[in-house]
Amino acid sequence: MAQPVDLPGPAVTAADKALAAPSLRADLTKERFYFLMADRFANGDKSNDAGGLTGDRLKTGLDPTDKGFYHGGDLAGVIQKLDYIKSLGTTSIWLTPSFKNRPVQGSGTDVSAGYHGYWITDFTQIDPHLGTNADMKRLIDLAHRKGMKVFFDIITNHTADVISYQSGNYGYIPKSTTPYKDAAGNVFDDKQYAAGDTFPPLDKNTSFPNVPVFRTPADASVKVPAWLNDPTLYHNRGDSTFAGESAEYGDFVGLDDLFTEQPKVRDGMIDVYKTWAEFGIDGFRIDTVKHVNLEFWQKFSPAVLAAARAAGTKKFFMFGEVYDANPQFMSTYTTKGNLQATLDFGFQQNAVAYAKGDPSTKLRDLYANDDYYTDTDSNAYQLPTFLGNHDMGRVGTFLKQGGASGKELLARDKLAHSLMYLTRGQPVIYYGDEQGFTGAGGDKDARQDMFATKTADYADDEVVDGTGTTTIGSKDRYDVNAPLYKHIAGLARLRSKYPALSDGRQVHRYSSTSNGLYAFSRLGSDNVEYLVVANNSKTAAAATVATYGPHTWLRPVYGSSQSVLTDREGRVRVSQAPLSVTVYQAQKKVPARAKAPAVYMSSPELGATVSGRAEIAAAVPENTPATVTFGYRLAGTTEWKRLGSDDNAPYRVFQDVSGLPQGTRIEYRAVLRDASGNYSASSSYGVVGDAPPPGGGGDGGGPVVQPANVSVPGDHNSEMGCAADWSPDCAQAQLTLDSKDKVWKGTYTLPTGEHAYKAAINKSWDENYGAGGALNGANISYTTPSGPVTFYYEHGRHFATSSAQGPVITVPGSFQSELGCPADWDPSCMRPWLTDQDGDGTYTWSTTELGAGSYEAKVAHNLSWDESYPAANVPVTVPRDGLVVTFSYVLATHQLTVTTAKPAAQPDLSQAKAQWIARDTLVVPAVDHPERFRWRLHWSATGALKVDADDIGGSSVALRYDPHELRPGYTTLRLPHTDTTKLRTGQLALAQYTDTGHLVDATGVQPT
Repeated sequence: MAQPVDLPGPAVTAADKALAAPSLRADLTKERFYFLMADRFANGDKSNDAGGLTGDRLKTGLDPTDKGFYHGGDLAGVIQKLDYIKSLGTTSIWLTPSFKNRPVQGSGTDVSAGYHGYWITDFTQIDPHLGTNADMKRLIDLAHRKGMKVFFDIITNHTADVISYQSGNYGYIPKSTTPYKDAAGNVFDDKQYAAGDTFPPLDKNTSFPNVPVFRTPADASVKVPAWLNDPTLYHNRGDSTFAGESAEYGDFVGLDDLFTEQPKVRDGMIDVYKTWAEFGIDGFRIDTVKHVNLEFWQKFSPAVLAAARAAGTKKFFMFGEVYDANPQFMSTYTTKGNLQATLDFGFQQNAVAYAKGDPSTKLRDLYANDDYYTDTDSNAYQLPTFLGNHDMGRVGTFLKQGGASGKELLARDKLAHSLMYLTRGQPVIYYGDEQGFTGAGGDKDARQDMFATKTADYADDEVVDGTGTTTIGSKDRYDVNAPLYKHIAGLARLRSKYPALSDGRQVHRYSSTSNGLYAFSRLGSDNVEYLVVANNSKTAAAATVATYGPHTWLRPVYGSSQSVLTDREGRVRVSQAPLSVTVYQAQKKVPARAKAPAVYMSSPELGATVSGRAEIAAAVPENTPATVTFGYRLAGTTEWKRLGSDDNAPYRVFQDVSGLPQGTRIEYRAVLRDASGNYSASSSYGVVGDAPPPGGGGDGGGPVVQPANVSVPGDHNSEMGCAADWSPDCAQAQLTLDSKDKVWKGTYTLPTGEHAYKAAINKSWDENYGAGGALNGANISYTTPSGPVTFYYEHGRHFATSSAQGPVITVPGSFQSELGCPADWDPSCMRPWLTDQDGDGTYTWSTTELGAGSYEAKVAHNLSWDESYPAANVPVTVPRDGLVVTFSYVLATHQLTVTTAKPAAQPDLSQAKAQWIARDTLVVPAVDHPERFRWRLHWSATGALKVDADDIGGSSVALRYDPHELRPGYTTLRLPHTDTTKLRTGQLALAQYTDTGHLVDATGVQPT
C-alpha cells in the first residue's frame, strides 16, 4: 500500500496555483423566476377551453367552478400578460408541465382533471387545453424578445394512470418478496443493469409482481411516443408509500411508474427531451427527481445539455425537484447525479421559519451546509430558492398559520421575499404571491385563478395587503400597485442594480437565538461589500457585526436611511427596525493585502479515517475574503485533482470515497487565494476506512456497554411474585433489553398503592441507581395506578422511571433511523428519550449520533401519537458532524428547543477559566488547534454579557494567538496595543469563535 511521502508544507508551488480556481458561476446564477400554472394564469383564447373535446366535464375536463378541473387559462393568456410578468422584474418564466394530459382521471369524489399537467399521455404535443406547439414557439420567441427565458416543467418518473393490475390490488409489493424475473423465469436484480446499456427481456405476464392490463383497447395505444405503451417498461409494483424502496419503484399516487433502470426507458426519455431542448426552450425544472434512480440522471443530464448547447442554447439550465430539506441528501443529485441544481427546499423551510419569527441561527446553519453542493461543476449559488409552491401551499398561508395577521402579515410576507432576493440562489415567485394570495392549504387550494374566478373556494381566500379583510373575489388580479407586487419589483431592481446581491459571495456575519437579527455580507468581483441586516422580531434589535472594511462608511441603499461607520477592526454597531431589512453599501473597496492569510487544514486530521462522503475542510481565522480550493491525490502519485472551490466559511467540500479500497491513503491540499491574488496552502492526509462508531447514549457520550441484567428491586417485588421485597436477584423483577432502542423494560400488573424502587445492575446491590440516575441514590417513589405499570431503564444515563411517574417523553423525527431505530417518526422507539432527571419540569436528551444535515422532529407523550407537540414539525439543523445535539422540552408550555455544541465546549460566563499573566497577555486551559479560531475579549461595565449563538455582547477586542506556551497546559493570547484600564472593571469574558463567527466557547476572566 502506498504511503504518504513528501506531504507538501505551507510553501506555495506552481502546482498549487494551477489547482486554485474561483468559486463557480459558470451556469445560471442570476435569474429571477416567475412560476405559473398556465390553466390558472390568464385565458387568452376561449376557443380552446375544452381542449377540442366535446361532452360534459368528465369528457372535456373543463369546469371553472371546480378547483380540480380545467379553468380555461392558456399560452395565449401568458403571451398577453408578458409585460405584467416582465415588470415584476422577472428574467425567466417557469411553466407547469404543458404536454398533453389525460383530461380526467379518477371517479366519484376523487375525480379531477389534468389541468396541472402532471398526467401526461403525449410527450411530444402541447396540451390542446393550453394551445399548440406553434403557440409555445411563439411564447418562447416573444419572451426572448423581452429579455426573458422560458423553462418547461418536465416529468421522467411517470405518465398518466393508464395501466391497471389484473389482480385489482394496488398495495406495494417489495422486491424482497417478489423479485423481477426475466422472460425465461430467471430472477435478476435490475440494479445491476441500471448504469449500462443492456437489460434482460421481460414478459408482462410473468416478470412482475403485478400483471399489467389496460382498462380499454384505446388505452393500449394512447401514449406518445409509442414505446411508452409497452407495459413491461413500468415497475408494476403497486402504489408508493414514499418510504424505502417504494419511493423509487412505486406508483406515485397511482400514476404509471416508468422502469427508469431500463436503458430503453432512459434513452427514450433522453430523446424526448433532447427534442424539446432543441425547440428553443431555455431549460427544465424536473419533477419527482428523487423517485428516479441516480444512474438515470447520470446519463440524462449530460445528454440533454449537450443537445441544447449544440442547438445554440449555451446557458441551458436544469434543476430538479428533490422534495427534501436536507442539503446532504439534495446535493447528491447535483454532485453524484450530474444535475446542475435542485430546488432549495432547505431554504424554503428555514426562510419561512425565520419570517414567522424563529431564531436566525437556522439560517446560519442552512447556509453552512451549502458546502455539500460544492464540486467541480456546480455549487449552491445556482439553486433556485422559493417560499411556497403549487404542492405545499403559499407563503402567505404559512405566515397566517404562524399567527400573523393584518399589517404584521404583510410585513412578514415582505420580509420573507426580501430574504429570498438578497441571499444566494435564484429567487422563484409563485404566481399570485405577488398579489398576496393565500389559500386554505396546498395542492388544489394553492392554485387560484389570476383571472376572475368562478370557484367559490378561491373567491373568499384572503389577500395579503395589510388590511386583513380583502379577499380574492371574482375579478382579475393583475394589479401592478399591489403592495407585494411593488415590493418584489423593487427587490428585483435592487438585485439587478447591484449584481453582488445576485451571486456575489455570501459571508455569514451574525445570528441569534433570541433577538431576531440576521446579518450577512455579499461581495462581488469589484470587491465592494454589501452588508444585509434583517430583523424578524416585533421590536428593534441591535448588534455589533464584522465587515471587511476598517474605518469605512456603510451607506444604506435599501431600507434604513442612516449611514454607519466601522471601527478600526471593521466592526460596526447596527440597529434594525422591527420586521424589516436594510442593505448597506461600503463606500470603500476591501483593502488590498500584501500577504495571504494563513489556511489550516482541519479535516481530516493527519492520518484520520475518511469514509463515505468525507468532509474535507480548512480553517481561515482571519476576517478577509478568500477562496479555498481543495485537491486530492492518492499517496504515491503527484498530480492534484480538484474537488471544488469554496468562497466562504466554513471552507470545505465533501468527497465520496466509498468507491476506494479500505486502507487507501489520500493526500489533501487546501490552496487559498485572497482578494488581492495572494496564495497560502496547507496539507493533510486520510486513510479510507469504516466510519468511527457513533457516539450516543443519553448524554452525548460514547457507546454504552450494556450489563447482563437490570432489575427493579423495591417494595413491590412481592406483588411481582418475588419471595421478598428489595430483591435485585429476583427473576420476576428482571427487565428485558429492547433491541429496538436499547432501553430495559418490564410491565407488571400491581395493586394500587404507594411504592419505591431502584434499578440494580447484574442482580446485585453492588451497582445500583436511584432518583435522577444517581449511583446509590435515593429510592424512586411512585403511586400505582389502576392497570399495568411499565418500568424503563437506560444504562447510558443510569436513569429509571415508570409509566406511573409521569409521561414518557420521546422526540420522534426524520433522524431516528440514523440513531438505530427501525424507522423514522416512530414515537415508540426510545433512542431519542427525553428525561427530567432533576425534576424541574424540563425534559432533555443529547446525542452525537446525528450527522450534518437538516431534520424534523416532534415531541410525543407515552410512546404514541395520541398526544404530541407542537402542531407543526420542528426543524433540526446539524451544521456539521460530531456536534452534541440537545433537545429540551418544557412540559408546562410544551415548548421544544434544539441546540448544538462542540463536545466538551460549554460556554459559561459564571466560570473564570481565563487568567491574566501580564498586562497584555491572557491564558486559558489548553485548546486543541487554537490557531484555527478567532479569539475576542469582551467587557461590559453594566454586567450585560450573555451567551448567544454568535456573540456574548458588550464591547470587545480581538486577541492574537501566541504559539509560545508561557504556562504549561495553557493557551496564550495577546491583546493589541490598547488601554487595558477599562478592562479591569465590570464584567470581563473571553470568547472563542470559528471562522464563521459561531461561538464555540466562552468563560469569565479571573480578576487580577
